[in-house]
Amino acid sequence: MIRSKLFGFLLLSLALAGAQALTPSHHLALSDVGRLQNLLNQPYTDLESAYYSVVGLTKLGAAVPDPAEVCQFLKSQLDPSSVDSLFFAAETSKAISGCEIPVSNETRDILLAAVSEDSSMSQIHRAVGALSSLGLPLASQEVVGALTARINKEDNVMAIISALQTASRLSQQAELGGILEEIEDLTARLDDLGGIYLQFEEGLEATALFVAAAYSLSDHVDMEPPLKEDQVIQLVNSIFSKKSWDSLSEAFSVASAAAALSNNRFHVPVVVSAQGPATVSHNQPTLQLLVTDVMSQPLASANVLVESAYAVASKSTVLNQAPFTHNDGVFELNFMSSQPASGYYQFTIGVAGDSRLVANHVELKVKVSTEVAVTNMDLSVVDKDQSIGTKTTRVQYPSKAKSSFTADSHQNFAMSFQLVDVNNEQELTPHQTFVRLHNQKTGQEVVFVAEPDSKNLYKFELDTAERKSEFDSMSGTYSLYLMVGDATLENPILWNVADVVLKFADEEAPVAAQPKTLYVPKPEIQHLFREPEKKPPTVVSNTFTALVLSPLLLLLILWLKLGANITNFSFSPSTILFHLGHAAMLGLMYVYWTNLNMFQTLKYLAIIGGVTFLAGNRMLAQKAVKRIAAEQSSRLAKYRSLR
Repeated sequence: MIRSKLFGFLLLSLALAGAQALTPSHHLALSDVGRLQNLLNQPYTDLESAYYSVVGLTKLGAAVPDPAEVCQFLKSQLDPSSVDSLFFAAETSKAISGCEIPVSNETRDILLAAVSEDSSMSQIHRAVGALSSLGLPLASQEVVGALTARINKEDNVMAIISALQTASRLSQQAELGGILEEIEDLTARLDDLGGIYLQFEEGLEATALFVAAAYSLSDHVDMEPPLKEDQVIQLVNSIFSKKSWDSLSEAFSVASAAAALSNNRFHVPVVVSAQGPATVSHNQPTLQLLVTDVMSQPLASANVLVESAYAVASKSTVLNQAPFTHNDGVFELNFMSSQPASGYYQFTIGVAGDSRLVANHVELKVKVSTEVAVTNMDLSVVDKDQSIGTKTTRVQYPSKAKSSFTADSHQNFAMSFQLVDVNNEQELTPHQTFVRLHNQKTGQEVVFVAEPDSKNLYKFELDTAERKSEFDSMSGTYSLYLMVGDATLENPILWNVADVVLKFADEEAPVAAQPKTLYVPKPEIQHLFREPEKKPPTVVSNTFTALVLSPLLLLLILWLKLGANITNFSFSPSTILFHLGHAAMLGLMYVYWTNLNMFQTLKYLAIIGGVTFLAGNRMLAQKAVKRIAAEQSSRLAKYRSLR
């Protein structure tokens, strides 16, 4: 039975961990949306900036300031012979009402001519976008063919994203399946960062535009994109983790992704957060939650339910299948009606009401706070040999004892008390309960921990004889304080309970500390180095030297016996310089052994070695020329003799 319960709890923990992993850790708060709108709402410098600003504001659901002036700006900046200019003007005019861009037959022909496999993917995308926004007809299947051809030539992330954006503007009767498959291929190119973020190495802008394009095309063909729920949340975390944007185009891409994730047919990530701190008490019994999309817009149609809630300390379940009530955009639950004890509770919250919701199972830690009261505070001085009866004084919180207490080395000072919940009179054991003694004359403080017994009765007893070292045997009047604190307490306590006079034996009084002179010479440190080893006898050293030089002597003897032949030695400058360089390098090795360090030696060696290398190369080239000339002369002489 116990094993089955443990196994069930393990499965529940794994399930909760999985649910937690699917929770968005980043989204656009209302302040983020406001900053994004401020960045997009900038004066226009050209048609491209007007496009990013106007269309970006539209995707955020914000109003475009002065549409008539925007329309006039578009017409004044339009270049009818430029595909890019036509795209930006057409897309921007479509986002505002009552603005028509004049289109001539020549303009239409320019746009249609750009829809070709010979054009770049960007040109095809912008030409199709302009034709679509201007309401001009186009052959969708021919566009699909051009896109397919360009994908084979431009196999990069931004080009394929442009293909997805273009396909979402084509007729649903066209064969868009091949383009749709590119969503899965791009998903495979995403980099997984620690299981939390998913993004392209091209950066935030490419990742955000991919999300917007993928959902736009999926909505267009009414087919769910091949994205798993955890991948959707990882993309959300990656796109919205950045709270400042480097450019207008980057801000536009984030706005496009936010609009796509907030309103599509398949996946709508849910963001569940507490309104204010996730804390309830008897004074504030209602837990309030905000359930929004990634743009912090409330999901009014959602149904919120507490699937389970258990105490973190005891693991006991206190709530199951309890619904929240919706009140003016806020979901509320009166958790205190379940009469929970103070502490922390783990909530598993489910959000239903829409099949598109993603990450709709959320873990939330809720704190139940309360107020603490001190009761049964008893103070007494206990004689060690029990010759004098113990007198106990009860002090009511928050008053201070009227008289002081005196204890010497033959007596113990004792106190006992209980901590209870003000609201239900239940006993409490806060995390921090201390007794502090403060010397009124010297300011010295000594702190002790007060611990409860099996009946949750706190007891503290001070043996002045045993604890004298902690007080430095300093007799005097000490203020007695009780300190109680805990994260779940609304009223932490610092109570001056009484004054206690502690008396230590006179002979145990501390000797006055002698002032120390800091700036005096330190005693000299005598280092004892290891004595060097004895040198070997001179005979041994000379014998070793003779053995080392013996090969040189042998070489000279062999040269004399065989007859050294130096007839081929030439006294050209390169030959002399080469041999001098060799001799200099041997001499440098000796100087390195006696005087130089490695870095100095390498510097000199680079100079000598370079000169020696060049001289040697010249010397060998001259010998090769002489050898070839000699061989040719020999062959010529032989040829003449044969004739």
